[in-house]
Amino acid sequence: MSPVFVAIDTPDLERARTLAESVRGHAGGVKLGLEFFSANGPAGVLAIKDLDLPVFLDLKFHDIPNTVAKAVEALQAIEPTVLTVHAAGGRAMLEAAKAAAAPSTKVVAVTVLTSLDGSDLHSIGVASEPREQVERLAQLARSAGLDGIVCSGAEVAAAKAAWPDGFFVVPGVRPEGGEVSDQKRVVTPRQALDDGASILVIGRPITGAADPIAALREISASLEHKTSAAVQA
Repeated sequence: MSPVFVAIDTPDLERARTLAESVRGHAGGVKLGLEFFSANGPAGVLAIKDLDLPVFLDLKFHDIPNTVAKAVEALQAIEPTVLTVHAAGGRAMLEAAKAAAAPSTKVVAVTVLTSLDGSDLHSIGVASEPREQVERLAQLARSAGLDGIVCSGAEVAAAKAAWPDGFFVVPGVRPEGGEVSDQKRVVTPRQALDDGASILVIGRPITGAADPIAALREISASLEHKTSAAVQA
């Protein structure tokens, strides 16, 4: 299975379905985030899942443990392949999220957003550089029983070395020479996979292309010798 999950970031359900249908058979799955979920809710997620595609539901829950547990529990019927919570919510919240998730769902903790760099962390009172903060939060997620983390490609090699059987989601991936946009810590798909990524989340380089399938195929061609790390549906 392809390790590429295509990020479908739109509130428009029909556009999302069209994009999902176009990448079905070429991608490992799709990522649906807050923009889509806020507009379409669980019913929208099920409409995409009905296309027989693994769904990575990227809602980044971050609240008190009981609230997060109830929110995750409410998603059990959807059974997303992967679900995100924020590592910064703390150990009790992480444990509660994992306990409330469907057994088939991998719960992964967001460490440091790929739109942030060291100066951004310092501005919110975090003295650490991104790599150090990612390593600290990865250790917390592992001790709380989660399946893995979300981190940038810049940190995934160190995270993989410290957590060999962890599941590593790498967003902010850009093909060589691609538009970086609002991302700050980016790597190529090939580098991210070589460094230990389990799945790659790629959005605009595919969905914003004149020919999304051609763009996806070009990315997949660069990964053809290493696809065994892809998530199993």
